[in-house]
Amino acid sequence: MSEPTVDETADFVEDEDQPLLPDPVLLALLVVNGLLLGAFGLMFTPLYTNGIPVPMGVVLSVLLLPWLVRQAGEIDARPAVAGAPLTAWVLAVGVLGLFGPGGDSMLLANWQSLALAVGGIGAGLWGLRAVMERDYRDRVDAASASRGGSGG
Repeated sequence: MSEPTVDETADFVEDEDQPLLPDPVLLALLVVNGLLLGAFGLMFTPLYTNGIPVPMGVVLSVLLLPWLVRQAGEIDARPAVAGAPLTAWVLAVGVLGLFGPGGDSMLLANWQSLALAVGGIGAGLWGLRAVMERDYRDRVDAASASRGGSGG
């Protein structure tokens, strides 16, 4: 039995330039992740461990939301597109927090809710700022390269 030649295996090799999923699908998944992160952030914010408040929802939101925004910025650096996961997160926290399941308010008037709102929005805006700075640097580099490298 002979081993397959290069021509026989060429059909199975994927093109490295073609992504696994198209950009609109990836962006939609990032927005859904933003919605889910907002919902989980609300659920995990009022946690207590041995009588000590441990707002894990705040920690999750602050750690993951900038990553979601930066990944959306890899798809499209426009602020409305890159900030879509942040917008979805704010929408989820606002709607579920004020008009939660059964009409109950999940955003209580305490420091954990404030930390969730301020920390999540701040972290998302920090990620959006990083996307916009990278886009600006890329534009400046492209403009200086098109002028022959002079200026700066």
